[in-house]
Amino acid sequence: MDLKQIHELIKIVNKSNIGEISIEDKDGKVTIKQKEEPVVNVAAPQHQVYTTPAAAPAPVVSAAPAAPVAAPSKADNYITIKSPMIGTFYRRPSPDKPIFAEVGTEVAPGKVVCIIEAMKLFNEIESEISGTIVKILVDDASPVEYDQPLFLVDPA
Repeated sequence: MDLKQIHELIKIVNKSNIGEISIEDKDGKVTIKQKEEPVVNVAAPQHQVYTTPAAAPAPVVSAAPAAPVAAPSKADNYITIKSPMIGTFYRRPSPDKPIFAEVGTEVAPGKVVCIIEAMKLFNEIESEISGTIVKILVDDASPVEYDQPLFLVDPA
């Protein structure tokens, strides 16, 4: 694959909502990952459920494998719940409904902790770990980037 083809692929990935693409041919392997840029959308509610994927931030063009999503912090044993997508972070399903998770809230795998609105869809983000939320790292209705830390959890 020549440099011109790689540049064309980068342009295609940047214009689409593809998060990552890997292409392998006789000359080698190229992995292209979407840049992290906040996106703000306003839309009618439609719900989909997503769990946080296993991935780590990387350069736009990289051949490095992904790392686990929830990794212990160097300073303590807290686990980070990270955003699986670019979008707008919401702590409640609607303005008149209760907040999904506060500091001190017990979470377990499958418990919804927030909503991220992306591409006019409201995506429920579920915890993949058990524990207690000790810190909320993002303000309500703020734009978030892919793999941005959202919550710190003290594992059970």
